[in-house]
Amino acid sequence: MAFGRFFLPGPTEVRPEILAALAQPVIGHRGAGMTALLREADPRLRALFGTERPVYVSTSSATGMMEASVRGGVRRHALCLVNGAFSARYRDLVRDCGRQAGEYAVAWGEAHDPAEVERRLRAGDHDAVTVVHSETSTGVLNPLPQIGAAVRAAERATGREILLLVDGVTSVGGMVVAPEEWGVDCLLTGSQKAMALPPGLAFATASERLLQRAATLPGRGHYLDLVEFDRHWREHQTPHTPAVHLVFALARQLADVEAETVSGRAARHHALRERCCAWAEERGARWGLSLFAPGGFRSPTVTTLALPAQWRGPELVAALKQRGYTVGAGYGRLKDTTIRIGHMGDHTLAGLDALLATFEEVLDR
Repeated sequence: MAFGRFFLPGPTEVRPEILAALAQPVIGHRGAGMTALLREADPRLRALFGTERPVYVSTSSATGMMEASVRGGVRRHALCLVNGAFSARYRDLVRDCGRQAGEYAVAWGEAHDPAEVERRLRAGDHDAVTVVHSETSTGVLNPLPQIGAAVRAAERATGREILLLVDGVTSVGGMVVAPEEWGVDCLLTGSQKAMALPPGLAFATASERLLQRAATLPGRGHYLDLVEFDRHWREHQTPHTPAVHLVFALARQLADVEAETVSGRAARHHALRERCCAWAEERGARWGLSLFAPGGFRSPTVTTLALPAQWRGPELVAALKQRGYTVGAGYGRLKDTTIRIGHMGDHTLAGLDALLATFEEVLDR
């Protein structure tokens, strides 16, 4: 099947050129070849993450790096910002790792208020905050720069060190991010979202103060220890055997991202979001469709559409599938009442327009 018909909000579609990179012969993961690949990837990953810090490569899903951020970044008590399924997962990870998880929850489809974040941090005893930047279940983009400023303000007011841990799974690679400027202590993502790689790799950057805290915490585990990731990355290696062929694909994709430029990639994702939202507002309304996320807080990589009563998400997904297109049903409690279009990775405006035209045919039937 030709590229450009798979709009699932993760895993996203992978170009044939990237898949071809997987067919290279295996190499030793401790040899000079792997070190050269990771050394070449290093500055390109830093550019994608908008950071001067190392970006660690883990053979895991992004959930692995979420757990690593908790084990190394939460001393005792985190304030968990919950507005969808994946931010709830972050909260649950905090509890599963034996830490306390205070919760600032808003309705699914809403963004968090930075002023309320600061108020709760001033009133509590939290030493970390977890937040999902782009909530894949709802299509909401949290105001991360303002949330970061609120965390830093609370830190100054209370004299407590409060680390900001961020799931950037559907933001990194789809928009310009700036973790140092925004006061982020850990920013993570997975290979299968806006980076448009096969599933199986995760990436994270950690501030120096997070690493200093992690070094004092027991129970960081073995596989997900950010201190060990940092120690090995200094030699352009990974702590454990990486998925070698996925690193081949990573190297090829990072070269292509560099050619497009990070800002160019972000602009393309912005245009995809604007096209999808404009279609929903100008044409989708005739069938009772509406945008689930409010204006000003819409993800550049995934658009969630609320459905009228006569449609169920799985039915629409199946109807599009019969016409050769894949989109996502609603996630969790939104399964029946929404659908999600993942316009991330290497998709184009022309490809999105073709999907939306087919969507209209389905709705008109």
